[in-house]
Amino acid sequence: MTTQNRSIDETAGRQAAVKARVAIVVLCAGVAALMVWNPPQLYLWIKAVHVVAIISWMAGMVYLPRLFVYHSDSDPGSQQSETFKVMEARLYRIIMTPAMVVAWVLGLWLAYEGFGFSGIWLWLKIAAVLGLSAVHGYFGKSLRRFASDHRDKPARHWRMVNEIPTVLMIFIVVMVIVKPF
Repeated sequence: MTTQNRSIDETAGRQAAVKARVAIVVLCAGVAALMVWNPPQLYLWIKAVHVVAIISWMAGMVYLPRLFVYHSDSDPGSQQSETFKVMEARLYRIIMTPAMVVAWVLGLWLAYEGFGFSGIWLWLKIAAVLGLSAVHGYFGKSLRRFASDHRDKPARHWRMVNEIPTVLMIFIVVMVIVKPF
C-alpha cells in the first residue's frame, strides 16, 4: 500500500468515525428529548429505536465473521489483508459496538418500564443477549489478532462461528414474540 493510499484510508476512516460519533450524539439527544417530552407513545418510540439498534448490531454480527472467513484466506501483509483489516475495524468500532450499547441501554429501559424485569422469558432473553455480547467480545479479540496478522483459526472455524449470532437471534426473537415461559 502506498503512503498516499494509506493517508486517504486514514482520512476516510477518521471522517467515518466522526460521522458515527455525530450520529450517536444525535441519537442520544433524540432519545433524551423523547424522554423529556414524554409523549404518550414514548415506550413505542424507544422500542423502535431499540429495534433499529438491534438490526444494525445483528447485521454486523453476521457480516464480520464472513469478513474473517475471507481474511483468513488472504496472505498476511497483502493489499487484500490490509483492506480486510480496515473493513473489519470500521464495522466493529463504528457500527457494531455503538449499536450494541444503544440496544443494551434501551433494552434494559424497556425491560424495566414494560415488564419490571419479570418473566422467565425475559430472563432467558437477557441471558441470550449476554451470550450475543460475549460473541461480540470474541469478535473484538479476533479482530485485534487479525490486525496483528495472527491467524490461528482457519476459514472453516469462522464459517461455523458465523451461525452462533443467528441461532441466538432466533432464540431471542422467539422469547420476545412468543413468550413461551
